[in-house]
Amino acid sequence: MKNNKSLGQHWLSDRRVLNEIADLAATTPTETCLEIGPGLGTLTSSLLKRFKKVVAVEFDKNLAKNLPNSFPGKNLDVINADFLKFDLNTLKKPYSVAGNIPYYITSPIIEKLLTANNRPTRIVLLVQKEVAERAAALDKNESLLSLFCKNYAEVSLGPVVDRTLFTPPPKVDSRVLIFSPKPAPEISPKIFSLVKLGFSSPRKKLLKNLFGFNNLSRDQLAETFRALNLDQNSRPSNLSLTDWKNLALALDLNLS
Repeated sequence: MKNNKSLGQHWLSDRRVLNEIADLAATTPTETCLEIGPGLGTLTSSLLKRFKKVVAVEFDKNLAKNLPNSFPGKNLDVINADFLKFDLNTLKKPYSVAGNIPYYITSPIIEKLLTANNRPTRIVLLVQKEVAERAAALDKNESLLSLFCKNYAEVSLGPVVDRTLFTPPPKVDSRVLIFSPKPAPEISPKIFSLVKLGFSSPRKKLLKNLFGFNNLSRDQLAETFRALNLDQNSRPSNLSLTDWKNLALALDLNLS
């Protein structure tokens, strides 16, 4: 079937990579896997060999209609829906998630999965290589994305997938991004609002970004940085999730 460019469809057919994605999704003891955007079913095939049941959510009506025909007799539920509107509460715990997802909705998908009430135990997504490495802070510089992800899950990276392995090939390479969700987020949404403020101008010194917030003075901020052994020349990307939590508590901003 011809791909739909507006839906960011790029078919991956390399069986070695597909099997590796399925293996990574199956490392936790779950019987059900939720697949996001199964497309032609190339990853679905690998998942069905590792899980007792696969629930596949496909936005493309024609693909959703044809997919069950490729796996007769298999325990496969295909749901024709927009994944961002799909109710995760309909899934029985525990479950894993896997998918070769469209680049343009990567962040909303990650946010939905990590903040859901009925969160999966394992998430394995094939995304744009640059986004995967930013989410995992591969270069040791944190971003708003990496801190958000680390707040809700342990984050790791899988194999790089060359663009030539897709049909049609995208303009960039992809990489497998892996989440193991935590029982609860490390910091509250209120404390994370301080993180967002800190990244309002990512290239500026953090002291400048925070000056004036809740009437904080430069002297108060500087003293707090000294007490926490934080460099006053730090950019937002230099602080870990723990640093942000300690900073919020030290500033007594009532953000817990």
